[in-house]
Amino acid sequence: MRRILGIVLAIVLIGGVAAAVIAGRGGQGTGGTATKTVRGIIGSEKSEFFTDPDVVKALAAKGYTVETETSGSWAMDRLPLKEYDFAFPSSGEPAKRILAKAGLKAAQAARPFYSPLVVITRGNAAKVLADNGLVTLTGKNTGTLDMGAYLDAAAEDRSWQQLKGSSAHAELTGTVFVKTTDPASSNSGALWLAAASNVANGSRAVADDRAVKATAPLMRKLFSVQGALAPSTDEPFRDFISGAGDPLILVYESQIAALLLQHQDPGDMVVLYPDTTVNSDHTLVPLNDEAEGLGELLTTDKELRELAVKHGFRPQGAFSEFLTATAPHSAFLNRKLAGIRQVSAPTLPVLQALAQQATGKN
Repeated sequence: MRRILGIVLAIVLIGGVAAAVIAGRGGQGTGGTATKTVRGIIGSEKSEFFTDPDVVKALAAKGYTVETETSGSWAMDRLPLKEYDFAFPSSGEPAKRILAKAGLKAAQAARPFYSPLVVITRGNAAKVLADNGLVTLTGKNTGTLDMGAYLDAAAEDRSWQQLKGSSAHAELTGTVFVKTTDPASSNSGALWLAAASNVANGSRAVADDRAVKATAPLMRKLFSVQGALAPSTDEPFRDFISGAGDPLILVYESQIAALLLQHQDPGDMVVLYPDTTVNSDHTLVPLNDEAEGLGELLTTDKELRELAVKHGFRPQGAFSEFLTATAPHSAFLNRKLAGIRQVSAPTLPVLQALAQQATGKN
């Protein structure tokens, strides 16, 4: 009898372990569709997309359960990538670093959607900047930031008090600067550095050590004046929405568009598009066979593309989807990116050298 009970108990235990393994890597999607669980490291700006119940349901219907952790895009290649099924940085340059470290081919990466960089401010600050030639307002709540004029102001350490009209606004004090993230680890900070260095280099991409050294003093000013640099755009954006934070904050357009599309009150926010910019092409890198089809799915599936727009992203290759969804919010968004010069980022080694010069970090 003991022997029989022992055999039965062993079978039960083996069955339990097998069930745990199956549950750990798979489940049931919509309508009983079997799903596989994939674990990824993503930029924080995509967290709300992947936790959206509609996105979770749409992915399950296609066979995926997606678990995510967040990291600065430029720090992802320093993580133990073997512990993840995919990495999803916010642009192509950090994706190249991840591909190189993982020994993968570039053809395996996918770019489902993108987002321009924008600078958000409030009505009083926007008017003062416009009256002093740093900004051109195209409406009450949107306009363009003149990057050349802004860099001139930064080079002169110009303060708000030196700008005409600022004395009426007690909140506008100290040096004029755009609050950014850390360009050594965060994508938005790195792309801001890429755009600013392009303008400082005579509207040419910085391409060699000579140009890095020539632009370094000004780039260092742009970042040193800020004090502590945020690891992502999430916290500065939330501070701004709550009424705190600095007068000028660099964020992704997707964060603004999502706020508007989800019918949240933007208050007197003014959205400024830098007249020279580098778009943020969110790039998914599958690190093994488990996540091989996820990037293509996010790129081609109609429902997931529409959900990406709901979260403020611009799907690749389909301009009309974003234009249609954001039509009621043209007072805040430059939906066609009119008047914006889009430039390429420097090569990876050059951008790293620029970040080292700008922050003093190796």
